[in-house]
Amino acid sequence: MAVDHSSVDPYRPIVAAPGRLCNRVSVDQDGAGTDFSASSSVADDRATVVVRGEVDMSTADAMYRAATGDGARSATLDLRGVTFFDSAAIHALIRLAERFPDGFEVIPSAPVRRVLDISGLSSQPWLVQGEPG
Repeated sequence: MAVDHSSVDPYRPIVAAPGRLCNRVSVDQDGAGTDFSASSSVADDRATVVVRGEVDMSTADAMYRAATGDGARSATLDLRGVTFFDSAAIHALIRLAERFPDGFEVIPSAPVRRVLDISGLSSQPWLVQGEPG
């Protein structure tokens, strides 16, 4: 079957994906959305941060700040309650690993572990393998 190109407008934009490409409703670049929390406690110079919800470009810095406050010299990130993790969140992890080279650990949720696997970070010494003891 021949295609008639005579009726094609060369200046009309081509839509490669007519439907939504992402299941997220919007991206809030002005501040943390409602589906994020990071609570921190410090004991013996170790910050323990429990993170829940979505860690993305609008919340990754808040996760980083929660782990670096109050004079902590090491940090544990409990990410078992994290449902979404993007490249900004990965960048925050890398910054934390550099800040705490001998005292950093991450307890991932399944979605976080998947992102770290895909990004090639699943063998990092700071990533807790299996269920924490």
